[in-house]
Amino acid sequence: MKKISLLSVLVAGGILMAGCGNTDEAKKDEKPTEEQTETTAQEVDLSTELSAYQQFALEQMDQFLLETEEFVNLFKAGDIEGAKAAYAPARMYFERSEPIAESFGDLDPRIDGRLADIQEEGKGEEEWSGYHKLEHALWVENTTKGYEAVADQLLADAKELHALVQTVEVTPDLMITGAVDLLNEVSTSKITGEEEIYSHTDIYDFKANIEGAEKIFEILRSKLEAKDQGLVTTLDEKFKAVDDLLAQHATADGGYVSYEELTEDHTKALAAAVNQLGEPLSQMGIILE
Repeated sequence: MKKISLLSVLVAGGILMAGCGNTDEAKKDEKPTEEQTETTAQEVDLSTELSAYQQFALEQMDQFLLETEEFVNLFKAGDIEGAKAAYAPARMYFERSEPIAESFGDLDPRIDGRLADIQEEGKGEEEWSGYHKLEHALWVENTTKGYEAVADQLLADAKELHALVQTVEVTPDLMITGAVDLLNEVSTSKITGEEEIYSHTDIYDFKANIEGAEKIFEILRSKLEAKDQGLVTTLDEKFKAVDDLLAQHATADGGYVSYEELTEDHTKALAAAVNQLGEPLSQMGIILE
């Protein structure tokens, strides 16, 4: 599924309408009443929601740094099975807050880049770094030897990202577009199994992306209910449908089965559920009108 552009149309439309309204008022030389001013402010004031999302992102980055440090320690100690067990859960914190992580230039590809991504940019394998390079070491080469510097760089990059997130300015567009982008992550690269091509831990990524989008929806719920209760009801139903499908592939220890265990019918059902969620999710931009 291509990136949904409806949100941009809604946002642009809201800004254009506001601009036209202001022009009309100026022409009439009329000042809005105090009550009208307060109503407008209430309609566009997302300060509480933006603060809540920033807090969520900070919490995720706190945990991502802690879990990445644990993963790197296990990796450098040569504990292959321990590092494998820590790999996917650590990455979930990154995946939930990826809309913010992606806003920091080269940090996202350094932490999360796949070899195919690097090669598409015309770079060589020697420029590949991050989690997926260590994933290859663990699941394909079955070793940690020779990758110590890559592990050190991953931890350094995680620390840099953690520091930058403390200063990020969360905008309505970043947050709301981010929810749609998280679904796009699932419906494009992740549904094909190409994200975790060596470990096949793709369902962890699915779940984290969905949780990240759902968190944004929950933060905006009260504002959405005031605008369109029907949309909220639809989103509740569509999120539940995706969550229920993912729960079918959960393991007793709280993890998920290998993506290789899913049948074609399973992946088709997941893709359909995600696509059905994407369209109403993109309509969250109505709160900016």
